[in-house]
Amino acid sequence: MSTAMTSRKHMQFCLEPMGDKSAQNLPGIGRVLGGRLQGSGIRHARDIEGHFLVFSQNQEKFGSWLRDTCGANAKQQRLQLCYQCKNHCI
Repeated sequence: MSTAMTSRKHMQFCLEPMGDKSAQNLPGIGRVLGGRLQGSGIRHARDIEGHFLVFSQNQEKFGSWLRDTCGANAKQQRLQLCYQCKNHCI
């Protein structure tokens, strides 16, 4: 993964274990989507990872779930930084 493509948020997220980090701390999820996810009972980054695993790491199915759950747009559904964190940091 290229550091030029890595956001500051991604680097901060990857500096320490996921633990109890809020869903809003996950790259690709901000305050608005994080608030909507919390309203649906998804409070932690590990909950998002759990859904990704439930969908057998299928980005398309996971993206559809994000759209339906929190109104994520097409770009947000891809959450490339989210996938990079899952694959490189956790």
